[in-house]
Amino acid sequence: MPTAVHYIPIATTVLAIIFAPIVFRRWQERKPAPHLLWWSIGIAAYGIGTFTEGLTTLFGWNEWVFRSWYISGALLGGAPLAQGTVFLMFSRKTATIMTLVVGAAIVTGAAVVMMAPINYSLVEPYRLTGAVMEWRQARLFSPFINTYAAIFLIGGAVLSAWRYRSDPQARHRFIGNCFIAFGALLPGIGGMATRFGHTEVLYVMEFLGIILIWIGYRYNVMPGARGAPRAPEPVSAIG
Repeated sequence: MPTAVHYIPIATTVLAIIFAPIVFRRWQERKPAPHLLWWSIGIAAYGIGTFTEGLTTLFGWNEWVFRSWYISGALLGGAPLAQGTVFLMFSRKTATIMTLVVGAAIVTGAAVVMMAPINYSLVEPYRLTGAVMEWRQARLFSPFINTYAAIFLIGGAVLSAWRYRSDPQARHRFIGNCFIAFGALLPGIGGMATRFGHTEVLYVMEFLGIILIWIGYRYNVMPGARGAPRAPEPVSAIG
């Protein structure tokens, strides 16, 4: 039977439902700003993943919910957020090419996940794990995609924090990006735990991760010191 930890994704989904439109509205106010659009998509994908986890807790394991969970979490969990950072770090042409490359990997991986046979003897009624897929290659796409996401999402936040570390007028940017870097790291830790059968660790890390990212966002959108020049757009997510 589900334990209290299995219900945490429901709370995480609620946070994502509230958070994603906030970033989307900021994109609408600052168009074209493709980085903000990608970040809003990333938060929505985050919420879709936790929504499937909540469905499994409430109604039990379902094949199509499982496949949706794996695609939205393991393949899409951090990539759209990372693309937001990519559009800030690189030229529009380079960022678009990188989007096509990682997008092709996601689409291919999703197709394999959708076609992979399920070993029903490994299915647990209220727990999700990629180990139930009989095709081992179905799990080979996520390490590449998530490494890419970590480099640009976490790396971008660390780079921004480093750039703002000595600027007292942009102290909020330093603090915000520290929160974002740590918040983005936690779901990755949870994902690794899931590979070893500890899905509950993922549920906790996803919840803490979105809270820290939201706190970081709030710091990043704060105005700078009064009378100070406007700080440059941070390289990282999400501001």
